[in-house]
Amino acid sequence: MYRNFLSSKALQPRIKELKFSFYLLKRNQLTKISLFIVLGLIILAIISPYVIPYPEHAQMGTNPQDKLLPPSSQYFFGTDELGRDIFSRVLYGTRISLNTALLAVGLALLIGIPLGAIAGSIGGYIDEIIMRITDIFLSFPPLLLAIAISSILGPSLQNAMLAIAISWWPWYTRLIRGQAISLKERQFVKAAEAIGTSPIKIIFSHIVPNCISPVIVQASMDMGGVILTIASLSFLGLGAQPPTPEWGLMINTSRNYFLNAWWYSIFPGIAIFITVLAFNLLGDGLREILDPKTRKN
Repeated sequence: MYRNFLSSKALQPRIKELKFSFYLLKRNQLTKISLFIVLGLIILAIISPYVIPYPEHAQMGTNPQDKLLPPSSQYFFGTDELGRDIFSRVLYGTRISLNTALLAVGLALLIGIPLGAIAGSIGGYIDEIIMRITDIFLSFPPLLLAIAISSILGPSLQNAMLAIAISWWPWYTRLIRGQAISLKERQFVKAAEAIGTSPIKIIFSHIVPNCISPVIVQASMDMGGVILTIASLSFLGLGAQPPTPEWGLMINTSRNYFLNAWWYSIFPGIAIFITVLAFNLLGDGLREILDPKTRKN
């Protein structure tokens, strides 16, 4: 009974913090709108293979007799040079872009979080080695580095995803390192050290869980940038390859038909714009909600 009372009392600050976060979320209209858009995109990515009107056009199917038709009741976004329904391909492209971006960010997190936590917690020569390697990667613009790595690995969506992850992990390493340096001086970490807890357990049981909030904010903001980078690599021919319905690849192919078929490039471009904007707005909102320094009372 006494133990339950203590545990419930210990949960009260967290419950209060959660309620305040929901209050901030409800108050920020842009964050709510962006959250609904992102959730809608995720749902669309899951169900798109089952709801698109022409599933065969998302893969190898062609329909030459209907090539470059303008938007109509039959083809909402018009058709491309092979007569494929652009509406179906744009919707299916949501699945490809979100999956690739999620895997790229997830891989960057798997590399960056442990390295940053180890560097900030242990310090010394280990910190120096990790951070000097990080500085080498950070000395190159992420897009330029991704282009170089994709060129070396070869043009494919999987290689583009790997190139983006290699380009992005140093940002998470620096972020986590700064948090770890601050957290390792806290009393709960000192208490864990005093009772003989191993350094690795302290890092992954005490320090890393307390760095999650800034990581969530940074990752949500990076999703938009990663989607844009994936589209850029595909546009340059280093990402998705035909007939994959990836937005950047569709815009690249549509360049030759822009004067006569404006819809071919406009609708994939709008999809990229809405998706990137939604993730950026969501990241800004989450930063306001999760970061005490930026909260507006």
